[in-house]
Amino acid sequence: MFELFIDAESAFRFRLTAPDGTVMAVSKPFETKTDAVAGISAVREYAGMGLITDHCTTTSSAAPPAAWSDPGGQTDESARMPKIDFHGRARAVRRAVSGPRWAGAIHNLS
Repeated sequence: MFELFIDAESAFRFRLTAPDGTVMAVSKPFETKTDAVAGISAVREYAGMGLITDHCTTTSSAAPPAAWSDPGGQTDESARMPKIDFHGRARAVRRAVSGPRWAGAIHNLS
């Protein structure tokens, strides 16, 4: 769930909460409510399809998974994610859940 609120500095923000009420993310401050709602729309559109980039440094000495190893300097294309049209996929999902779209034509059934 997205919760829109005004912070202590009188800026608009939103937070994303899990079903149990746990706060998962808090937005940056927005000057207007309209901008905050646009931010929610952007998160809805891109978060489900977002790529993950790991910027963490590991402190353990564990070896990387076998799929990440580089045998003899050859690249392994099978370890890469396939290229997917994420925007097209998101549009298809939105169309599927929004119900039928009617062209406005009325058909004479008599």
